Amino acid sequence: MFCFQCEQTAKGTGCEKGGVCGKPPEVAVLQDLLVHALKGYSGTVLAARRMGLDDSGAGPFTVRALFATLTNVNFDPARIAALVRECAARRDALREKILGAGGTPPEGKAFSFAPADTMEGLVRQGEEVGIPTAASLDLNIRSLRELLTYGLKGVAAYADNARILGREDDAVYGFCHDGLAATLDESLGVPDLLGLVLKCGEINLRAMEILDAAHTETYGHPVPTRVPLGTRPGKAILVSGHDLKDIEEILRLSAGKGIDVYTHGEMLPAHGYPGLKKYPHLYGHYGTAWQNQHREFAAFPGAILMTTNCIQKPREEYADRIFTTGAVGWPGIPHLDRESFSAVIDKALSLPGFTEETGEKSVTVGFGRNAVLSVAGAVLEAVKAGKIRHFFLVGGCDGARPGRSYYTEFVEKAPADTVILTLACGKFRFFDRELGDIGGIPRLLDVGQCNDAYSAVKIAQALAEAFGVGVNELPLSLVLSWYEQKAVAILLTLLHLGIRNIRLGPSLPAFVSPGVLDVLVKDFGLMPITTAEADLAAILN
Repeated sequence: MFCFQCEQTAKGTGCEKGGVCGKPPEVAVLQDLLVHALKGYSGTVLAARRMGLDDSGAGPFTVRALFATLTNVNFDPARIAALVRECAARRDALREKILGAGGTPPEGKAFSFAPADTMEGLVRQGEEVGIPTAASLDLNIRSLRELLTYGLKGVAAYADNARILGREDDAVYGFCHDGLAATLDESLGVPDLLGLVLKCGEINLRAMEILDAAHTETYGHPVPTRVPLGTRPGKAILVSGHDLKDIEEILRLSAGKGIDVYTHGEMLPAHGYPGLKKYPHLYGHYGTAWQNQHREFAAFPGAILMTTNCIQKPREEYADRIFTTGAVGWPGIPHLDRESFSAVIDKALSLPGFTEETGEKSVTVGFGRNAVLSVAGAVLEAVKAGKIRHFFLVGGCDGARPGRSYYTEFVEKAPADTVILTLACGKFRFFDRELGDIGGIPRLLDVGQCNDAYSAVKIAQALAEAFGVGVNELPLSLVLSWYEQKAVAILLTLLHLGIRNIRLGPSLPAFVSPGVLDVLVKDFGLMPITTAEADLAAILN
């Protein structure tokens, strides 16, 4: 195997003997094979499209399958193998349609390989199509192909989340096929691939827009809400991940059964949605970010449901009371669809739950774009009066690699006349800090999940319009942390929007070659983080 798609990749260069994420080599190469199959399928879809032929379901299948290859999502080799076989079957059926219509389907290994009958055979096939490491390969071409692929993985995650709530866009699906097929096109050079990478950012903006619409139309716009960080006596269910429909179903099924539902990780913003907070047994938030789940899940005395992504290998202490759903999976752990969530309820009822009340601390969530922009006038006046000097967007993915304490230090050392907007699980480094307010405007504004990045973009654009300047002229600086491929897609969106001088850390992506990095630095001012003190001084001076 060879994998360098996440920030924590081994030695900062690539995992070769097993994933730092816990991904065994056989799962890594099966995911490589699935991506390879999706590229061939995408090229076949494009050929069919040019002939007016249709493969109904091509878009939804592509994003669902590609989502399974993100970091910390699906570690189940049997499910990955099933997706490889389904992809090849879809591709072959479409090839037959093309031939039957008198056309010529595309040729090449990705367009015609037959999945092996055994798991061992599939693994061997995957070993032949992984990320190329040959010294003779043009590193900039490889870098841009991988950057495009990882951006598309992020798009797929957002598009699949939106699809689950009934919102889809053929333009998003279409570009997923365009982009995947383009990585097989040997005629495309650096300028072509750079253009596709920025186009990926544009399409991701649309994917995030439809996801935002799916959330707000289904559950209402988030409103500022205080969320307890402690516990109260009673049976308990912990829901982690991102999918709001999953927690809605858990809340519906557990209503009136004496069970409290707690959020974990990126599910924290669920408390701000009117359509979810109406359930009185949606009680509080338990724990912090995904990388701490081993300790936090072991201490939780109830049932646990893992949605979308960010799972780690379940430990023995809680392996008999954790369930997965949607894209996420781990071999040996029960995988449920929503019609089977009663198993989570039954498990919670069989467990002791919490026996005492703990903790008095709470945090406030729900500062989506509607909530923030409702006080835009007050913000504008505070800036004009010199009460607010600068805004920082400090957010992104959290992770276990040393160096992420930078973000805690940055927020804690930011001057009292500055405001911090945050989103995604990176906020768990500082989400419970008491930073006070400026004229009634909280200094720490939690915009939501990584899935809510569209809200942050709209806030920045609305502030720029109110000030009559471009976004890059605002007293606003982006200080981002990244870990997996949804963060890559968001970064590409920011680059597409022309946002400059983004600080990124804790390390730069291993898959970005020196040549590509040089372009990002020169054209967009992208820069690595240094120290909190130095970066604050550079920004504010």
